[in-house]
Amino acid sequence: MINRIKNILKEIKKMPLDEKIKAINEIKLELHKISPFKNDPVDCVLWVKNEKVQANDYNPNSVAPPEMELLKHSILQDGYTQPIVSMPDEKSNKIIVIDGFHRNRVGKECKEVKDKLYGYLPIVSIRETQEGRSDRVASTIRHNRARGKHRIDSMSEIIVDLKKRNWSNKKISKELGMDADEILRLSQISGLTELFANKEFSMAWEAEEQDTNNETID
Repeated sequence: MINRIKNILKEIKKMPLDEKIKAINEIKLELHKISPFKNDPVDCVLWVKNEKVQANDYNPNSVAPPEMELLKHSILQDGYTQPIVSMPDEKSNKIIVIDGFHRNRVGKECKEVKDKLYGYLPIVSIRETQEGRSDRVASTIRHNRARGKHRIDSMSEIIVDLKKRNWSNKKISKELGMDADEILRLSQISGLTELFANKEFSMAWEAEEQDTNNETID
C-alpha cells in the first residue's frame, strides 16, 4: 500500500503548482476523515490562496508595530509554525479568520513572505458546529485571551453584541472565560446600562451600595 501511495505522490510531484497544491489538500482532507484526531482542527492544515482569506471585523486583539515586525521576521526566519484558524463563510465564499489576524496580514502585506508562499496561506477550520457569528466571535476571544491582550473598547462592543444576540451573562462567562464583574465593567463602558441591569448582577449592585452606605467621613 505504501508503495502505491509513493507512486501516486510521484505523479503529483510532476503537476503544475496550483494543481499540485489542490491535490495535496484533497489527500489531506481524505486522510483527515479517517484520522483518530479528526475532531482536532490542527490535524488538517490546508494551503489556500491568500485572497480567499478575509480578516474578521471584530478582532479585539492589538499588536504594536514592533511586535508586528517581530512576527514578520519570525515568519521569514522560521516559516509559518502556526496556521491561521478560520471558518468558511458560504455567503461571501470567503474563509474568515478566527485566530491569526496578524499572521494573515503578514502573509498578504509582506511581499517576501507572499512570494515565498506563492500567494498561499496555511489554514485550519474550526469545528462545523461553531457556524454562527457569535460562536466565531467567542472562539476568537478564547484564542486571544489565552495568550494576549484586548482593546477594552472592542471587547465592550463585543459584549454588547452578544447580549443583543440573547447570550446570557452565564453563557458569556462560560464561553469567554470572564467573571461577572468583568462582564459588568465592559457593559458599563458601552454606556448601555439596560444591557446589564438584570438579576444576575443584583448582588454586585447591592454589595456596592452597602459599601457606599458604610463609608464615614473623617
